[in-house]
Amino acid sequence: MVQNKNMQQLKNIIKEAYAKEKRNLFTFLTGAGISVDSGIPTYRGSDGIWVKGTKFHKPQEFGTYRYFLEHPEEVWQYSLFRKKMIEEAKPNKGHFFVAEIEQLLGERFQLITQNIDNLHRRAGSERIYEIHGNYREVKCSGGCKEILPMPPLKGKDLTEDLTQNDIDALKCPSCGKWVRPNVLWFDEVYDEKTNKLHSSLKVAKTSGVLFVIGTSGATTLPMRIAQTTYRYGGHVIDINLEDNAFTGLTEKKQGMIIREKSTVILEQIKEMISEVMGDG
Repeated sequence: MVQNKNMQQLKNIIKEAYAKEKRNLFTFLTGAGISVDSGIPTYRGSDGIWVKGTKFHKPQEFGTYRYFLEHPEEVWQYSLFRKKMIEEAKPNKGHFFVAEIEQLLGERFQLITQNIDNLHRRAGSERIYEIHGNYREVKCSGGCKEILPMPPLKGKDLTEDLTQNDIDALKCPSCGKWVRPNVLWFDEVYDEKTNKLHSSLKVAKTSGVLFVIGTSGATTLPMRIAQTTYRYGGHVIDINLEDNAFTGLTEKKQGMIIREKSTVILEQIKEMISEVMGDG
């Protein structure tokens, strides 16, 4: 359990943010760590997807737009395996606590997630910026502008090949080229359409407190979000089991480090927000 002194400090931060008239959003930035209890491995943990890589390739080679253009069937075979894993997973307590906090705070709540697994939505969250895309959608690999729903294909085991029906369903209806998952790959840059680049940074500017949960900060936009929150006077709370790229930032005056499971802390954050709102 977190020491009482730290919990009082956290409650004071929540109280301060709630009392603000401007820059008063409560923003939650979540990564793969919050979905571990749902059975979805992290990307960079010891058993992570990007640490182990795929069967034949290192992730920085495989998880790229360039590789997709050269080997679309192989990437889709792996993507449909991931799709099956995601569809079989269920939201855990952490996802539900975040959704319940949203119900308490209403428009003063924002959720920015790196996760593509849809578990926050399935838990009931609505105010979400999915900055790494999602597995509900696809887009044309040839550059057609429209973002489309994922074709109604079943997830596959990792060794299952695509059928001809799968291949036909994964072609762009406008130009006939392969569609691709609407996610961010290693050789791509953040944009607004898929990754909510400008929207998420705008949220960061008006956040009185940013809770960083289950992410190592290994990608650029999450770090920019934390740095922007800090620069505009907000608090940054690093809630992770291990030190990470956010730790140096949260060691400063407006930061706080909590080394505890996210489900434990999220329940306490929910209780604190409820108490502060009741006091108001």
